[in-house]
Amino acid sequence: MSDAAPALEIRNLNVYYGDFHAVRDVSLTFPRNKITAIIGPSGCGKSTVLRSINRMNDLIPNVRIEGQVLFEGKNIYDPDVDPVEVRRRIGMVFQKPNPFPKSIYENVAWGVRINGFRGSKAELDALVEEALRGAALWDEVKDKLHQSGLSLSGGQQQRLCIARAIAVRPEIILMDEPASALDPIATLRIEDLMRDLAREYTIIVVTHNMQQAARVSDYTAFFSTDETRTGHLVEFGPTEQIFTNPKDPRTEAYITGRFG
Repeated sequence: MSDAAPALEIRNLNVYYGDFHAVRDVSLTFPRNKITAIIGPSGCGKSTVLRSINRMNDLIPNVRIEGQVLFEGKNIYDPDVDPVEVRRRIGMVFQKPNPFPKSIYENVAWGVRINGFRGSKAELDALVEEALRGAALWDEVKDKLHQSGLSLSGGQQQRLCIARAIAVRPEIILMDEPASALDPIATLRIEDLMRDLAREYTIIVVTHNMQQAARVSDYTAFFSTDETRTGHLVEFGPTEQIFTNPKDPRTEAYITGRFG
């Protein structure tokens, strides 16, 4: 792993939904400007961990978080940390494309505006164009910016959501199964885009698609469950090593399809 300071570090993370211990003792370091894939069987806590990284779990009733998520050296769960600011700096793209029922332009401008943008219309236009270019969508929509974002194809809608996420210039982008609802061609577009975005952003992606994890990520974290259905980290390392020479037999069993 690079000697550069990590983008984010999880220390001894435990997540409870009421009395259910969903995730146990997870410690992970995410390298800067790399793509880290989180893989594992259903119910192993992948999305729970992802949502813990930008405090989206705060929105779920009866959730209790223990441990630390260190971003720029600060625990995002400290009492003096504003979760809204956390979510601005650590953006999220969800499994199903979720454009707002607004124009393509307004979908991208929305995030900028709610974060207090006070610039001119020309400056906002430039920001919207920059985000759409960053999401590899500008050339497809530049002549229909005032049409509804819902008029786009599924793959285009997901890239619009990525444009909306990057318009506020986050440092980290979380992606929860970002291509699972898309066809193979649109999926490859998203994967190519992820590689491009990793030049400027740190990306953490949850995926059920092991081929996708192998194609797109630099590092992979494999999660599983114990007999109580509690999710935990089994193994973390460079993607090539995880897929070709895993250290834990449980990882090998999952990768080769004998389990999960």
